[in-house]
Amino acid sequence: MAGPGGEGSAAEAEPEAAPPPMPGLQLVQQGAEARLYRGSFLGRPTVMKLRFPKRYRHPALEERLGRKRTAQEARSLLRCRRAGISAPVVYFVDYTVNCIYLEDIVGSVTVRDHIISVQKSGKDVSSLITVVEKIGEVLARMHDEDLIHGDLTTSNMLLRPPAEKLELVLIDFGLSFISALPEDKGVDLYVLEKAFLSTHPNTEALFEALLKKYSVASKKSAPVIKKLDEVRLRGRKRSMVG
Repeated sequence: MAGPGGEGSAAEAEPEAAPPPMPGLQLVQQGAEARLYRGSFLGRPTVMKLRFPKRYRHPALEERLGRKRTAQEARSLLRCRRAGISAPVVYFVDYTVNCIYLEDIVGSVTVRDHIISVQKSGKDVSSLITVVEKIGEVLARMHDEDLIHGDLTTSNMLLRPPAEKLELVLIDFGLSFISALPEDKGVDLYVLEKAFLSTHPNTEALFEALLKKYSVASKKSAPVIKKLDEVRLRGRKRSMVG
């Protein structure tokens, strides 16, 4: 599975990685809250996400928080799949150590890398319209299920091979939660907008195409887009004040 699998930056992570929890697993990435290992589970290519305890948290709080986030991530992935949204298959959840064994999307590429590749190739970015429209459609379906991702970036979206088929896979639901509030959905889109435009400069037209598709595809889009505009305004006010 391409793309990051832990919330936060590696710079904030624990300084030393522990040995793999099982033989045959290889550490591929470490974030602030979790480590990602790649290997095999019952003969299937697997990514294992292991949440490690944070030393600054009280042990009882850490245990409750780790279990809650692990459970919510697994539930969110299952909720996506039940709704017809492509997400990694959950093979196994171990609550004793707060780890999840997930399908490894072999050969996938992150949407981030796909967009950057097209930009570097010198092609007209309008060729990416179908990609962002697909993102808008999938996010509309996710929000209509009242599922908030919590960390939407183009690094947390994969394209199954071949990328031209535009089979979008959502990953990294570690900060996800359930909410029917337009405010929460608007903030989810705002987080994506900030990440999208900072990672992919001069793509405002692409993000507008994404929102347009979202508005058409979602049954509940009107109040969400209204809240998005309000969140944008609050963000601009904060930046002006400093």
